[in-house]
Order: sequence, then structure tokens, then C-alpha cells
Amino acid sequence: MNSGTEPPALTRFAWISIIAAVVTIGLKLVAYRLTGSVGLLSDAIESGVNLVGGLMALAMLTVAARPADAEHPYGHSKAEYFSSGVEGTLILLAAVSIGYTAVGRLLAPKPLESLGIGLVVSVLASLVNLGVALVLLKVGRKHNSITLEANAQHLLTDVWTSVGVVAGVGAVALTHWQWLDPVVALAVAANIVWTGVGIVRRSTAGLMDVALSHEDQEIVRRTLSGIQQDGVKFQDLKTRQAGAQKFVSLNVLVPGEWTARRSHDLLERVESDIRRALPGTTVFTHLEPLDDPVPKTATRP
Repeated sequence: MNSGTEPPALTRFAWISIIAAVVTIGLKLVAYRLTGSVGLLSDAIESGVNLVGGLMALAMLTVAARPADAEHPYGHSKAEYFSSGVEGTLILLAAVSIGYTAVGRLLAPKPLESLGIGLVVSVLASLVNLGVALVLLKVGRKHNSITLEANAQHLLTDVWTSVGVVAGVGAVALTHWQWLDPVVALAVAANIVWTGVGIVRRSTAGLMDVALSHEDQEIVRRTLSGIQQDGVKFQDLKTRQAGAQKFVSLNVLVPGEWTARRSHDLLERVESDIRRALPGTTVFTHLEPLDDPVPKTATRP
């Protein structure tokens, strides 16, 4: 019947991601130019994907924040899934590029140079990514934004990628085994594939109107159990997630002798209690008498 509070402006966090991506790309390219490490190059390529993902996130968060209109009565929140889907696909393309470069270097090894300063620059870039990722992850989970969560998870993957690359380059410096650098790059590519597949799968699930998490559904059931009175029953509970927006619909069955005012007050309480338990949720209820023999779908907004 009603939605909760207006969604917060999340685009500023997308701008933080974009700025961080530009900074880390520059730092990692400097590290690559200093060392010639294909592992560090793979790290820089992934940061390039972060930049594209950040730009896509900014665009889709802007669309998702638009209010409902005549053509989109349920709002535009599903736009977030396009952003995470595109980012997941770009991650997979980056993995292919990294793998191709790494195989070439494995077949034709090349000595690495200026490892000390190169590693310092790479670590600095990783610290930038780590700080931004933690901020985006916290905000994304707080506001149920798959776009910010996907961006944060990608940045965290980038951090772990950098840790692996730094370890690989450090191992080359200690052992002088040049083949370790492309092998680490291949491991990085495999890790990126895993992350990309996970993001694409989650985006697909969202576009298919996946139900709320088991935890959220349990919150709704507990809320309803605290409202039941005088034989009132609840049926046909349905939930779905669309970007940051949550939807709950259900039938409310009341005794036939109840007045319209009493029934209306109960619906208002059901909707407000669910929204209080799950902030930002849009709730749809459908009123039915207890003695109605034919259950109906909850379609009353």
C-alpha cells in the first residue's frame, strides 16, 4: 500500500569509486612501467574495469533514484541490476585479457626491474582500494544496493589480487624464477572469473524477481505473528527484491462482521509494522473475509 522512506542519494559513493579507480590505475601503471611485471599489468587492467564499473554504477544509481511514474509504477530500482551485470561481464573480459598476456609472458619470460619501488606503489594503490571498498560495502549493505555491494566486492577482489601479485613479484625478487610472475597472473585471472560469475549470477537472480532473503522473510513472519488477533489470518505471503527496493504482498483475512474502519485500521498497522521492521519496503495488502472459500492474490495497493 505504501513504501517506506525515500531512498538515499547513493551516487556520491559511486563518485568515490570512480576517483579511486582513476588513482589506482595511475599508480599501478607506474608500478608496471617500473618493473615490467605482467602481474602488475593484470592488476592495472582490473582497476580499469573498476573505472568502467564505477561509471556504470553512477549512471544506474541515478536512474534507480528516479521516483515511480506512469510507465514505471514500481519505480526504477531494477536499473541497479544492469550495472552489476555489466560489471560482472567486464570482469570476465578482463580475466581473458590477463590470461592471454600471462600465457605470452610464460612462453617468453622477461626479467623484472625496479621491484622495490614498484611494489611500494602497488601496495599504496591497494590501500586506496581497501579503504574505498570497506566504505562502499558498509553503505551498500545498509541500503540494500547491489550496485554498491558489487562494486565493493570487486574492489576487495582487486585488493586480494594485488596481494597475490605483490607476493608473486616478491617471490621473483627472492628466487629469480621469472615464471612465477605470469603464473601468479593466471591465478589472478582465475580469481577474477570466480568473482565475475558470482556478480552476473546475482544480477540475473534479481532481474528474475528473486524472493527476499530467508532472514528478511522471517522478520516479516515474526511481525505478522505479533499482529494476529480475534481470528485474523494472513495468507499468500509473497516477497521480492528489486535493487535496493523490497516488496511484500499478502492477503489479510478478517471476520466478516468487522466494520470497514476496523479492517482498514488493521491493514494500516500491518503495513506500518512491516515497514518499520524492514525500512524502505513497499507493502501491498488485500482484504478478505475469513469465510471466503476462494483465496485471492494480494493485489490491492
